[in-house]
Amino acid sequence: MTATADLRHEYALASRGFTRIAGLDEAGRGAWAGPVVAGAVILPLERFDLAHALHGVNDSKQLTPAERETLLPLIVETAVAVGVGHASQDEIDARGIVAATRQAMQRALDALAVAPDALLVDGRALPGFTLPCLALVRGDQQSLSIAAASIVAKVTRDHFMDSLDEVFPQYGFREHK
Repeated sequence: MTATADLRHEYALASRGFTRIAGLDEAGRGAWAGPVVAGAVILPLERFDLAHALHGVNDSKQLTPAERETLLPLIVETAVAVGVGHASQDEIDARGIVAATRQAMQRALDALAVAPDALLVDGRALPGFTLPCLALVRGDQQSLSIAAASIVAKVTRDHFMDSLDEVFPQYGFREHK
């Protein structure tokens, strides 16, 4: 059975006084080619129908490409802020995947139009965040903010890999994102 992302972690942080909680996730960390892309999403927790408005948003790996493409504009329309950051394959090679992932996430946070006051991050804790941060293993299956960020990151990276496939069709980037 697949877990469904909800807002329990966001509301737990909100009960501690945090109001702008950014969910963070990445795509491309295990890939052999291309960048690692991070998404950051702050949801309007005061919205009483938020879970209903984002019905279907879940871990991007549990969704089809068509479902992710359909959900992305809904996420952007509903969110308080959405940010995207990336780290290039050169940065990955030079610094390592953990540091590159952390850099992509920081860039996604920097791209937010509204500054967060707390973070929910998919996976294990990454060093260097100055804001209060809760790392959740399989967070994209637990937190609606992280699930939304996972869709933002995955769709953005897929679009990049599709464009790379047009330049280098011999590598099959479109089929092996």
